[in-house]
Order: sequence, then structure tokens, then C-alpha cells
Amino acid sequence: MRYGLLTYAENRKFFNVGDYIQSLAAQQFLPQVDEYLNREALADYAGDPIKLIMNGWFTHNATNWVPAPTIEPLFVSFHVNNTAAPGMLDSAGVAYLKAHQPIGCRDQFTVDTLRAKGIAAYFSGCLTLTLDSYRVEDSERGDTVYIVDPLYGYPTREKVTYNYRRFLRSIQNGDIFKFRRRARHLGNLIDKDLLASAIHVNQEPPANTFSDAEKFAMAEDLLRMYARARLVITSRIHCALPCLALGTPVIFINGFTTFVDSCRFDGILDLFNRVDVDSRTGDFSANFPLQGKIDADTVVVNKDLHHGLADAMKATCRGFVS
Repeated sequence: MRYGLLTYAENRKFFNVGDYIQSLAAQQFLPQVDEYLNREALADYAGDPIKLIMNGWFTHNATNWVPAPTIEPLFVSFHVNNTAAPGMLDSAGVAYLKAHQPIGCRDQFTVDTLRAKGIAAYFSGCLTLTLDSYRVEDSERGDTVYIVDPLYGYPTREKVTYNYRRFLRSIQNGDIFKFRRRARHLGNLIDKDLLASAIHVNQEPPANTFSDAEKFAMAEDLLRMYARARLVITSRIHCALPCLALGTPVIFINGFTTFVDSCRFDGILDLFNRVDVDSRTGDFSANFPLQGKIDADTVVVNKDLHHGLADAMKATCRGFVS
């Protein structure tokens, strides 16, 4: 049997290394990778029969769904975004998913969306929770704190000028006047000395610069960094979820306001030590004991609620391969 692994289309300005972390989570269960299949072009696959773990965010190209019949899929850690659901879940899309049910879903929103269409679905959690293969001994853990794309959903100059349509929308909704809000709210939440001493990481490097091999190498480098961290502070689920698997203390900063973002988190957010930030005022509350700001003395212990989900996904993936 041949085995495939998902790769991803870039947008005009950047790509998300978190996508490649998701693919590494799938790759660890495969005996080999015979071919890389782009997530946005699965309907166009014309090769020999191939098995493919279908985890992650679907899809930017809902008009090119369903996948080719020669792809044997395993649906686990599957997310149908609310923006894609109308196109993906037409009669052909529903029939396809019913043919491969039950569908393991990354979030409860996807479970509810599929069940409403009569598709058998269950909450599996995210496959990146199984990345404990990158875990290191505690003796290898250093004193580094990583701050990874905190409050990245806030307006930035790069985002509002992404294209002409987005620029006009940012003027209409006032986002173009909110560039400084992110720095101000982070200053409310994180001590200035920690903001200065921590290593800041961007999981969205520039587009049209790196090969897929280089992107996978970046993803592995990040996992090795996070595995040795004292603390990670992030708004990226594909940083926070792997940190749970790695045993690295992690704080998830939730400042998202749009449903396109929040629908991804349903059932996942409770796994984290979390700080919820009011994107208008900067006021915040934590679901763990936090006195004042997050600083160099802040210590958190991960909730360890993910182990049952991770064990079940490991068994599912191993069964699919064997």
C-alpha cells in the first residue's frame, strides 16, 4: 500500500507552519511517505491508490471537494470551517463523508455540523496531541520562555493591506485605526521584562520562499524548541496543543472575536491553562491562578486532560495503517 501526506497551498504573503506540524503528527504513524498531496487539490489526484490521514482545517477550495476515489481516507482530527461548510456539505460532500464515517472531528463545532447532515461524527481532538514522540527528558529542559504569535488575530498593518478588498473593509470597520491595540493589551497581560527577555516566534513566515522540505524542517525545529522550553505563551493552537503532548507548560491567550476563529476552538479550549482577553478593553481573566501579569515567576502546570484523546487517536491511526 502507498501512503500520502498532506501539504498546503500558500496565500499571497505567508504560510502557516502549524499546518506542517499537523502533517508531522500524521507522518509519525506512516511506514513511509510515497507522495505529498496538496489539501486544496485532493479532487485532482490521479495516481495509484493511496492511504491518507485527513486531519486538520478544511478547506480553502470548497469547490474542489470531494477527494479522488483512489484516495483511501482516515478522517480523524478533521475540521470543517464554517466558511467552507456550505460548499463542502452539498449532496456529493455529504454522501462522501457518509461513505467514510464515523468522522473523527477536531472540535465540537464540526461534530455538530456533520451530525446535522446525518453523518456519524465524534470528537477526537487534534492529532498534534499525539506528538509526544518529540518529548525530551526534563533534564534537557532549559529556562527559555517562548512567546508565539500572541493575539495574532488583532489587526496589523500586514493584514489590513493584504489586498484591496480587505483594506476597504478595514476602513469601514475601523480596524485600520487599531494597530497599537495588540501591543497595549499584551502590555496589560505580560510583564514588560518578560516581553523583553522572551524569544518571540512567528509561525507565519513569508510565502514563495521555502520548499515543502524546508517547511517540514521548520516545523520539526519548532517542536524541538518547544520541547525544551520552560514556558510557552501563545495564541496558536498548533503551538499550544503540541506543547501539551511535549509536557511543556503552556498558556493559551484567547483574544479571538469572530466565529470563523472561535468555531475552531469548541472543545479544545478547556484543555489549556487559558487567559481570555477582551479585544475592546484589554481586560482579561484566567482559568488558572494568576496574580497580576504573567511574569518570569509565573508557574503553570498543564491540565493533562488530553491523554485519553491522544491515546484513542494513536490507536485509530495505527489501525488504519495496519
